[in-house]
Amino acid sequence: MIRGRFRSWSFRRAQPLLCLAAMTGLFAVCGPSAADPAGSTKIVVKEFMFSPTPLTVKAGSTVTWTNMDDEPHTAVSDTGMFKSGGMDTNESFSFKFDKPGTYHYTCSIHPRMVGTIIVQ
Repeated sequence: MIRGRFRSWSFRRAQPLLCLAAMTGLFAVCGPSAADPAGSTKIVVKEFMFSPTPLTVKAGSTVTWTNMDDEPHTAVSDTGMFKSGGMDTNESFSFKFDKPGTYHYTCSIHPRMVGTIIVQ
């Protein structure tokens, strides 16, 4: 009986600490990483989508697309400004955006996959 009370008391008492630890971990995963070079932005290709889109970056930023799907994908500008080759799982493609503007792109293998980058 003492043992059962101890478990309930411990869990109730630890619950706020567990919530805080979970929230801290969430922010650590979602927040900017000190390891990322300044001006670098990442786009994840997963579940036949580009994420995030639209993406807003500053002029001079390098955007990196990384394919996390089991299918190959590409990132191809509508204007021909950039064109990746086929990216297999865990492969990446990077492009540096020097000039402000709005850039639309698609996956040439799966044309319904579209994205937009806004360069300020």
